[in-house]
Amino acid sequence: MTAAAQPAFKDRAKAALADPTLKLAIDRTTGNAERKRAAALAAFPEFESARARGKAIKDHVVAHLDHYLEMFERNAIASGAQVHWAADDAEARAIVTRICLAADAKLVTRSKSMLGEEIGLPHALADAGIERVETDLAEHIIQLAGEPPSHIIWPAMHRTREQVAELFKAGHHPPPAAEDPATMVQSARIQLRAKFLNADVGISGANFLVADTGATCTVTNEGNAELTTTPPRIHIVTAGIEKIVPSTAHAFALLRLLVRSATGGEMTQYTTFHCGPKRPGDADGPEEMHIVLVDNGRTRMLANEFREMLRCIRCGACMNHCVVYRQIGGHAYGGTYPGPMGSVLTPVLDGLAASRDLPNACTMNGRCAEVCPVGIPLPTLLRGWRRRSWREGLEPSSLRAGIGIWAQFARRPRLYRLASRIGVRVMRLFGKGGWISRMPLAGGWTDYRDLPRPPGRTFMEQYRDQQKGRRQ
Repeated sequence: MTAAAQPAFKDRAKAALADPTLKLAIDRTTGNAERKRAAALAAFPEFESARARGKAIKDHVVAHLDHYLEMFERNAIASGAQVHWAADDAEARAIVTRICLAADAKLVTRSKSMLGEEIGLPHALADAGIERVETDLAEHIIQLAGEPPSHIIWPAMHRTREQVAELFKAGHHPPPAAEDPATMVQSARIQLRAKFLNADVGISGANFLVADTGATCTVTNEGNAELTTTPPRIHIVTAGIEKIVPSTAHAFALLRLLVRSATGGEMTQYTTFHCGPKRPGDADGPEEMHIVLVDNGRTRMLANEFREMLRCIRCGACMNHCVVYRQIGGHAYGGTYPGPMGSVLTPVLDGLAASRDLPNACTMNGRCAEVCPVGIPLPTLLRGWRRRSWREGLEPSSLRAGIGIWAQFARRPRLYRLASRIGVRVMRLFGKGGWISRMPLAGGWTDYRDLPRPPGRTFMEQYRDQQKGRRQ
């Protein structure tokens, strides 16, 4: 579904808030992720110094992006890989489908890659008549459901175990014998094993691109990336140009941050570096390796106020701790990337006019910036989009008029204080038991939660009384 064809953000959010099963699924996953991250950091006292180093690595790479990309290209070609450059999503799709069609590929396996989702690769393969099989367990679930990912680490986190069992019963032949996790995982293995072994092309993303070796790095806990990239004749990597790091040592420095922030572990089960196709004497591996380096707006970010977003290592910690994401889930955001990081990136990818609601949905509590392993000031970047939206006249006329009225009061302290005194006293009339559940002009809040009943006096009135008491 295109951005234009989707319901508006507020309608998507309203539908998500009305879904109690979704809230249950989100709480299970994000709550567990938050606890595991906290435990991992408590056992890693070097985290702050590691975070400072990670930030420095990414800032250095972003400042010298052209140098390291050229180094990566030289070394990747020297290893036997073929490197392709894509300026935007359409060019990236065309390159991948052209490689697949030239190989007469009928079956393609794919390990989880948000970059693939960003460029619309699943739809492109379908349009080319190529069967696509998602091999990550969570991606397998949402492929059965016909849904996009709702989280960058746990794509199916919006689905409960009970819902997954129903999908497997309908989509697996034979269906799983029971609904416990172990049995369902085994059922998925049975379904996917033949696909792994018979695929013509395997497509992966890359967590890191290593400049001084030309290697690509994948990080998984299931081993599906290895089975996706090794048996097929052709391995295609799609990666954003910001994934570059100078060396393997720098990749491991960032891995220490990525894994702890994403899943609360010290290291994933599988961290694999792919360096070119199969060589003489190798036991296995693809005959061809293609690396598609995708820009798609990233160089524009280099020159504007959103440059710091290029540090992102896609750990998902910001959304796990986001009070908005944890209420509405990922699909309500409407773009490839949900949560705080998605609210910064989606206007880059889809245009601000189509996504101005996302920066405005943030509460600005700053939790996302606190947990970011590379110190991205996400609230600052979101405020940048708000300022740009205001300058470009994208805000609704009703909002601009409302803020104009508020500004008239704010510029006149006496009038503002009078309005505040009247306001808090009127609000108290709608309170019951210390809370306000309904009030005119406040439906955006009270439709979903109660508003605390304010004290009988304004803050300034209480402050003045307090100061008088201290002087007496």
